[in-house]
Amino acid sequence: MSAPAAAEAPNWELTLKVTTADQTHALGAALGAELERGDLLVLTGELGAGKTTLTQGLGEGLGVRAGVISPTFVLVRIHPNLPDGSRPGGPDLVHVDAYRLGSASEIDDIDLENTMDSSVTVVEWGRGRVEHLSESRLEVDLHRAVGLEAPGPGAGEPQPGHPETLDFDTDDNDEPRTIVLRGFGPRWSARPALGGAILGGAIEGNR
Repeated sequence: MSAPAAAEAPNWELTLKVTTADQTHALGAALGAELERGDLLVLTGELGAGKTTLTQGLGEGLGVRAGVISPTFVLVRIHPNLPDGSRPGGPDLVHVDAYRLGSASEIDDIDLENTMDSSVTVVEWGRGRVEHLSESRLEVDLHRAVGLEAPGPGAGEPQPGHPETLDFDTDDNDEPRTIVLRGFGPRWSARPALGGAILGGAIEGNR
């Protein structure tokens, strides 16, 4: 019997500490300004961790139509680029909630391939479901400080046996959070130019 394949290692990892929802939003805006057509972002975080706040910042940085909310009930929301926004002619934002999707095949059923090349695709709860969509991805894990010990990949994922736990991500209070970014594939061979300058030097550690 062959040994299991080793877990894919990221090209780099950046850990940030934020203390307010505004800092989470600002990080998203700074990152959104760096994103390009075809980029895939995978967001993970428990209830109230700030996924929607971060995505609202991404939308601001991308210059798309305002009104980014969690796509929990519709699975996919598309926010078009605005000609009078911060990045006229830039990519649209495709915002996906994969919480109820159990496999990569169910992801394929919603036809993200049709918009991948022309948009930035942000998938909440996408780990283990969307990696096949692109050779590169940026993983963003958001962790609330309460009850948090040494967050790693998979922390905050839906737990088997608790399908009733819904993540509406509406209660983004000002409390400390740890945000971990990991870059995979050739697109993310280098870390994006953000971090301490955006968050007032609040970089906890990086590699």
